[in-house]
Amino acid sequence: MTTHRVHDAIDTAHIANAVSQILHALPVDPESDGLRGTPQRVAEMYSEVFSGLGEDPIAGLSGGFDAPDDDLVVARSLRFYSMCEHHLLPFFGVVHVGYVPAGRIVGIGRLARTVEILARRPQVQERLTAQIADAVVSGVAPAGVGVIVEAEHLCLAMRGVRAAGTTIFTSAMRGTFREDAAQRAEFERLAR
Repeated sequence: MTTHRVHDAIDTAHIANAVSQILHALPVDPESDGLRGTPQRVAEMYSEVFSGLGEDPIAGLSGGFDAPDDDLVVARSLRFYSMCEHHLLPFFGVVHVGYVPAGRIVGIGRLARTVEILARRPQVQERLTAQIADAVVSGVAPAGVGVIVEAEHLCLAMRGVRAAGTTIFTSAMRGTFREDAAQRAEFERLAR
């Protein structure tokens, strides 16, 4: 799994200065009532949106409970919001995570938290999908993991081809989900 360097803190002063420079480069009055506080607001927003940079997505998965069963567990429609690293525009949607326990299960809230941590970084959907699957493999050590991400990208909707309403699907399969077509099909059926 690709890991991100842990940052001491997000430099909001630097971000505010950069946003101020952008506003000064546009044909607007950066000192108008509506724009005067924008650099600081954007800096605070970026601090929240990128808060996953300083967090370990696997740490919360290390707990859990003994589970003698090896039946499929699926968390469907975990909502997420992320920022495309190519244009710094949002992409958002849902994540479906399924795994086959190998003696241990984790609370679904822990899976949701892992998704949130990984989404709150500059991302691309393909990497986000793989990182979620790899985090579950590392943190839970299941027999198999499947992840499907469905997302809408504002960089696709607002610029370029302007394909609003387009949903992008990505998937990552690990362990028995990659090896067992019936198990993978069951996960995909439950995820839909």
